Amino acid sequence: MLQIDPNAEFKTKNELREIAPSIFSTEPSPEVSKKYSHIPTYKLIDDMKLLGWKAIDAKEVKARQKSTVGFQKHLVVFRNPDIVINQMPKNIVQSSTSPTGYRKTDGTFAKKNPIDTVFPQILLTNSHDGKNAFTFTAGLFRMICENGLVISTNEFEKVAIRHMGYDFEELQKQVTEMTERLPLTVESMNKMIETTMDQNSILKFAKDMLAVRFPEDELKRITIDMDEFITPVRPEDNGDDLWSVFNVIQEKIIEGDFDYTVGTKHRKARQIKNFKQDMDLNSKMFDIALEYANA
Repeated sequence: MLQIDPNAEFKTKNELREIAPSIFSTEPSPEVSKKYSHIPTYKLIDDMKLLGWKAIDAKEVKARQKSTVGFQKHLVVFRNPDIVINQMPKNIVQSSTSPTGYRKTDGTFAKKNPIDTVFPQILLTNSHDGKNAFTFTAGLFRMICENGLVISTNEFEKVAIRHMGYDFEELQKQVTEMTERLPLTVESMNKMIETTMDQNSILKFAKDMLAVRFPEDELKRITIDMDEFITPVRPEDNGDDLWSVFNVIQEKIIEGDFDYTVGTKHRKARQIKNFKQDMDLNSKMFDIALEYANA
């Protein structure tokens, strides 16, 4: 999972080098074509910092061959310390008479801290082997569960820049456009928060989300205790709104925090550790949540 300590400090270059040495490759793989233009990721980190976005985490895929070490695909996660989203559901207001300090507009008590704090993030992927363009993808970091979400490409089109040349002005343009589109993310969050789900809807949504992780033929052969699967891990995630339900299920699918059986064999779902698979699954799940919100 794209998990980051909410109290973590921004990474220095030395810290990033320890986590993902391929970021600091000064030359591309000798196997790239003559048309290939090397875009050093460490240079992008400097340029992103000039635009207000600082590196908070990094990862790299495992090199399959010795010759690919230092050139493999890697990820850098950026966060702007000046941009934060604090969301209060529209059906909740502060109340001095409520034991939690908040109540719903229907008069019932709301949970203790209904404000959801989310940090927008930019996820940069790159490689130096000629197999990948460098891309920018929008993401969200949710404080309550220390959970990283990847916004779907239907909401934020992924930006890909081929290794044919690079300039700071192009980077600045793309980052500015991403930042300007952040209100769309707030709008989507509001739609999910305002979408109330009954038990049948939650179960159907959970099954649709599971279909993203498991192939159709495999999903038919496994048995999952769905009541346990949709149960929140922490009190802060209790709620029948789509945003709460989405975060509960998304975290379990990525983290592997559920058990299932295949025939008579009992298994525990594995955690998704490969950042490419993590980003792909997250984006698809965000799409499903948007479909429910817009239904």
